[in-house]
Amino acid sequence: MEDIEMDEGNIALETPATDIFVPPSIHKPATLAGETYTHFSPVPPSLLPSDPSSTTDKPQAGTPCVLGVDEAGRGPVLGPMVYGVFYLPLTSSDTLLKETHHFDDSKVLTATVRSSLMQTLCTPSTDLHSTCGWAVSCLSARDLGANMQRPSTAAPYNLNAQALDATITLIQGVFDRGVNVREIYVDTVGPPASYQAKLARVFPTTRITVAKKADSLYPCVSAASVCAKVTRDAALETLYEARALAGLAEKGNTIADEEEAEELSWGSGYPSDVRCVTWLRRNMHPVFGWGPECRFSWGTAKNMLETKEGVKVDWPVDEDDENSRLTDYFADKDKEADELGTWFGTPAGLEAF
Repeated sequence: MEDIEMDEGNIALETPATDIFVPPSIHKPATLAGETYTHFSPVPPSLLPSDPSSTTDKPQAGTPCVLGVDEAGRGPVLGPMVYGVFYLPLTSSDTLLKETHHFDDSKVLTATVRSSLMQTLCTPSTDLHSTCGWAVSCLSARDLGANMQRPSTAAPYNLNAQALDATITLIQGVFDRGVNVREIYVDTVGPPASYQAKLARVFPTTRITVAKKADSLYPCVSAASVCAKVTRDAALETLYEARALAGLAEKGNTIADEEEAEELSWGSGYPSDVRCVTWLRRNMHPVFGWGPECRFSWGTAKNMLETKEGVKVDWPVDEDDENSRLTDYFADKDKEADELGTWFGTPAGLEAF
């Protein structure tokens, strides 16, 4: 995976704030364990089909809805990639999201505004909570990297394929919960036409539009981007706090002031962020690299591990040798391997003479 370059302005917008709202989509045990998971909000009762027990007739479908899809964190070397969906009645999309609450592409909203919108969405008795539903899929850094580095004998599972599967899982989950989704709008991953065709084969009865800059064109996609971004920011902060506290406990230290805290920060998680690269170098284990917060398949991480900063490990193709030791696979980069230098033969019984 090629690392994505960002300018200073975008890095500032992508850097999580310290006082962000922590949504219910943060499953802390799974996040800290590096596990991928999916979270669905409760479906507003007004969007559900009529109760089949209340009439002898066939229950009526729920309110016709529009659904938007967007992601956050496709390019960073740290933290999960989060896909989000957001749905609400077709007739309310523009007025409620755009005119009343001023949703927009999450990349042009400040962290404070994004956090406030998400908090309103998650607060009972608000108009957003009573008429809208949402869901996110958190694809952990560990799983993203592992899937992209499958052995050559396995089927490739690149970032686009993982993104498509996450999108389908979320949309299907909304359908399975009884929501009457009539239209779907998706911010593109790759060429819009081919991506739209793939989704149309899975959901043939629903009108699907895949477009570039959909998060700026369609309010439901803007709302999905906010759900994804706030969830990613909170997940990144959860991972950082756990890592920082563990490091301080090991050293018996505490952070003295804000300047020291800034120095220890990993920033936005993007490779073009100096704080991120500095943090990676300072916290890299020479053999095991980093924890579940890092995408090992990204160029920045791979280069650090494969150069003199890391220990080269050569794993054999055939692992049937039960007598081999783990340390046998570590190579000293400063020396050429001498395969016979430590061989002294094998024990032989008396029957050999």
